[in-house]
Amino acid sequence: MRAAHLIGVGLTPFGRHEGASALDLMARAAQSALDDAGLERGQVDGLLCGYATTLPHLMLATLFAERFALQPRYAHSMQLGGATGAALLMLAGDLVRSGRCQRVLVVAGENRLSGQHRDNAIQTLAQVGDAQTEVPNGGSVPAYYALMASRYLHETGTTEADLAELAVLMRRHAGAHPGAQLRSPLTVADVLASKPIATPLKLADCCPISDGAAALLVSAQPGSGPRVVLRGAGQAHRHQHLSAMDSVLACGAGEAAQRALLEAGLRLEQIDHLAIYDSFTITLAMLLEEIGFAARGGSAARARAGDFGPQGALPLNLHGGLLSYGHCGVAGGMAHAVEAVTQLAGRAGARQVPRAQHALVHADGGVMSSHVSLVLLREG
Repeated sequence: MRAAHLIGVGLTPFGRHEGASALDLMARAAQSALDDAGLERGQVDGLLCGYATTLPHLMLATLFAERFALQPRYAHSMQLGGATGAALLMLAGDLVRSGRCQRVLVVAGENRLSGQHRDNAIQTLAQVGDAQTEVPNGGSVPAYYALMASRYLHETGTTEADLAELAVLMRRHAGAHPGAQLRSPLTVADVLASKPIATPLKLADCCPISDGAAALLVSAQPGSGPRVVLRGAGQAHRHQHLSAMDSVLACGAGEAAQRALLEAGLRLEQIDHLAIYDSFTITLAMLLEEIGFAARGGSAARARAGDFGPQGALPLNLHGGLLSYGHCGVAGGMAHAVEAVTQLAGRAGARQVPRAQHALVHADGGVMSSHVSLVLLREG
């Protein structure tokens, strides 16, 4: 099988970028990725774009190609909620391995913080709920995740303080990244005392809304630096709506991860770096445990033990994740992949862990609805 090499990454700081449109932010990240790879725009023959709620254009990939002066032989945009970025990378890998494209730019960005009114954002995101039974009753994304959290706490015996440990961990990691939106120190007591949003979730259990963008270049040929390859990918889609879930303990994340590991020819025990979606603390806990990186109800214990820290057995989201680096839609999830590639390439500076060799990236969309796992390896 031909390899899919990750040869360049671009990531803007997340936070408020007053006056910058979604296309502006996408262009900044895309140029950073090209510069990182040492490529000119004319050397890109594939373009994949994530959707943008602040720019709901019917032809976003073509629009961005025009704006960024690209003339790709293949262009595509996708909507899969928070799993979109990982799914785009999966598709990019397929495109270069098949010979359809030689170099694919994957890019997403939004000005959600400065370019969208709060009411519009709530209304847009609430549409992941069932139009007949959930949306009319006032359901919102935090409410859907809070309902899952309540059931999860009941079934596992986990406490709200346990969930808070994951918010504290992400804030600690964000403190080492100058591009993170939230960098002030955070304690479990701070999380528990933060504003109630939807019981049992408090404000600090939820990711912030951000402006920002991310981009990655996937190539059939390696770049000049350390070789990072996309070795395996897998998806799982078991439901769309919360009311259609069978169990909060089996959402599809485990299936997607096993498919990616099987394709990569690796076992779960060989993974030494994690990039796991964390839109809420409950998201991170559920994903870590379903995939198998912690026992049921045990993710907080591993966090307290330091297992997910830079010196631990499974460094996790060392950029700070969605909970602290920030969340600007599709690019929020892509930032996890950017950090994983940066770590595997040995270019993370003060955040660098010495042994990063096999990384698992996992993203979910909707209400733990769409799951995509990627296995990234450092070669040589």
